[in-house]
Amino acid sequence: MIEGIIWALMAGLMLGLYALPEKFTRDFEFENTWALFFAINTFLVPNIAAFALVKNFTGIMGTIPGGVLWGMVIASFLWGIGVMMWGKAINHIGLSLGFSLFIGTIILVGSLLPFLVEGLPAPDILFTILAGIFIVLIGVMANGKAGLLRQKDEKNEDETKNGSMTTGILIAVIGGLLATGFSYANALGRPVIHEASLAMGNADWVTSVIVMYIIYFSGGVAIAIYFTWQISAKSLWSQFSTPYLGRNTMLTTIMAIFNFAASVAFAFAAFKLGKQGNTVGYAIFNTTSVAVAIVSGILTKEWIKASSRAKTYLYVGLASMVTGVVIVAVGNGL
Repeated sequence: MIEGIIWALMAGLMLGLYALPEKFTRDFEFENTWALFFAINTFLVPNIAAFALVKNFTGIMGTIPGGVLWGMVIASFLWGIGVMMWGKAINHIGLSLGFSLFIGTIILVGSLLPFLVEGLPAPDILFTILAGIFIVLIGVMANGKAGLLRQKDEKNEDETKNGSMTTGILIAVIGGLLATGFSYANALGRPVIHEASLAMGNADWVTSVIVMYIIYFSGGVAIAIYFTWQISAKSLWSQFSTPYLGRNTMLTTIMAIFNFAASVAFAFAAFKLGKQGNTVGYAIFNTTSVAVAIVSGILTKEWIKASSRAKTYLYVGLASMVTGVVIVAVGNGL
């Protein structure tokens, strides 16, 4: 149990920090930075990890039943759309608020999804979970309010360039809904992939690499379609010829490694946490990432011009989300 919690905390730390290098790219528009990141993140890193770390990777892939594989592919494709929208939301509303709303939505929906498959739990468990979800919702709303107040406080050229705060909030929430496909794909594919992986002589943690390979590759297709269209429509291909291409590639590669490693660590944490692992691990993983992202957003001065009122809403939102997910985890553990 303790090992699983530690892995979940490490996963959340990496996820909370992964987007930070994006702030330091140069001569790139939003589309250039995130297209390069996603290309490395969803195609290059997973392939290197799978073929370098998994024994008989192709043989394991061949044992996955068609229904399971296609279920994972479709859910992961939707996740890819959601993650793409997450990146867009961060560009509109900043790292800390983008993480809060996106992850908050994932937690809300992800906590309810198991009921559709397994049915309603006992009344005491159900009411505890619903109470936690309600508190998380308060946190999401408080963070949304903090973002709107920050926009009002700043009113500078950068904020206008990045776009409407309301638009960014909407993108983050819809993206969060679609991104729950990640959790579904992990839950659907892990059992059969784990059995096949062990049969090939792999360690327990290797299963997580295979699961994330399918999720990332499938989601990457959706993302690649979008960014190819956007870069072509905005004539941004020439931006890749910047003298800072090497620097930007290094920064986006760091983002990609942290992001993929975070997902693999979460999947392994869920396994180590046992029966309630997906719920408890998901709660710890996502809440930690939100906390880290908010702190990093504050340290990088995203909120330096925000009023004390806006910051108060931000802190109340974070505290509510942390409290809510703890209650949800407790409810699932009853």
